[in-house]
Amino acid sequence: MTATKMTGSEISHVLKEGELEKRSDNLLQLWKRKTCVLTTDSLNIYADNQKKNKSKELKLQSIKKVDCVERTGKFVYFTIVTTDNKEIDFRCPGEENCWNAVITMALIDFQNRKAIQDFKTQQESENTSLGQQERCKARAP
Repeated sequence: MTATKMTGSEISHVLKEGELEKRSDNLLQLWKRKTCVLTTDSLNIYADNQKKNKSKELKLQSIKKVDCVERTGKFVYFTIVTTDNKEIDFRCPGEENCWNAVITMALIDFQNRKAIQDFKTQQESENTSLGQQERCKARAP
């Protein structure tokens, strides 16, 4: 696993890197081959294979689910549904080592880490407010 620089204290690790085909949003809806890098916090889609021009970054926090997984001929098709209900269609060749499973597992891992962090934050906030209540009671006559 390689690490990429991130803002904050968390290090983002590369989970998968390679080619994926994305259906274009325009009227013709052509399949375009993209170089993609999945990290522990986002799916980065590049317009070129040197990864110089990032055309899209899908943060895992903005992905609701990976949907409509279908095997047809030599491709596996899947749709990423974002939290604002936008659908982005992808396909990858072959059954083994396909992106949909890796993205789904990264999304589950991200959601678990977020739930744990939210729980810790809530507990810290409750402990802080309990401490303030106790100090107020101690000062009361």
